[in-house]
Amino acid sequence: MSIVTKAIVNADAEARYLSPGELDRIKAFVTSGDRRLRIAQTLADSRERIVKQAGDQLFQKRPDVVSPGGNAYGQELTATCLRDLDYYLRLVTYGIVSGDVTPIEEIGLVGVREMYSSLGTPIGAVSEGVRALKNVASSLLSGEDAAEAGSYFDFVAGALQ
Repeated sequence: MSIVTKAIVNADAEARYLSPGELDRIKAFVTSGDRRLRIAQTLADSRERIVKQAGDQLFQKRPDVVSPGGNAYGQELTATCLRDLDYYLRLVTYGIVSGDVTPIEEIGLVGVREMYSSLGTPIGAVSEGVRALKNVASSLLSGEDAAEAGSYFDFVAGALQ
C-alpha cells in the first residue's frame, strides 16, 4: 500500500481530512517519484548483469551451494537459483516504485521461509544472494540512489533470516 493510500485509508477510518503532516509526506512521495522510477528502471535494465554478478558472488562465498549435493549444483539448479535472485530483484523494484515494502511482503515474502525449508534450501544462502544483489546494484547507482534501493534489499534479506 503506497503512502498515499495509507494516508487516505487512515484518514477515512477516522472520518477526517488529511492532516498537514500527511499532505507533506504525500508531497515528498510525489516529488521523489522521478528518482524512484529512475532507480527502478536502472535495476530493470541491468537485471541480467546484476543477477549474474550476484550469483557469482554468492557461489564464491557459499561454494557448498554449487558443490555436489548443494541446492544449486548443476546447470538446472543453478538456473533455478539465479531465477530466484531475479525474482527478488524484481520485488525490490516494486518496493522502490511504490515507496513502500508492502508489495514486497504481500507478493513475495508470505510463506517464503516455509517454502525454502520444505525444499531443503538453506535460507541463509538465499539471504546472502539478496545481499549480493544489493552490492552489485549499488555499484550501478549514485550514493543517494543506492541508499534508497539498499533499504529494500535489506528488508528482503532481513525477512529471509
